[in-house]
Amino acid sequence: MEFDLDGKIFTSVSNTDNGEVGSDTVFHYHQNGKLVWADYSGGDIVKGHLIANVLPSGQLDMRYHHINQQGEIMLGKCLSTPTLTDAGKILFKEEWQWLSGDMSSGYSEIVEK
Repeated sequence: MEFDLDGKIFTSVSNTDNGEVGSDTVFHYHQNGKLVWADYSGGDIVKGHLIANVLPSGQLDMRYHHINQQGEIMLGKCLSTPTLTDAGKILFKEEWQWLSGDMSSGYSEIVEK
């Protein structure tokens, strides 16, 4: 699936309990070729950034870091798989893992606004 994420805004649809992204978290995406990056904040996240490569499959291989409301710096990795909603919006199905804290894994979904 090919897409252009530059200038797109995403919000959280769901997340496992061990995640910090919630319905108040907003992602502002940018893209230049196969390079993708975003800033995000809201809810439990004070400020965050992610950077990703677009894989030949269209998935995003990303790393992220943010500061949460407790002042902790959190790090993680994520494989995001794009699909389309019935309304034609991009929906990312995300398998992620913390690279700090308890090192647990989770699943989340974000959708284009």
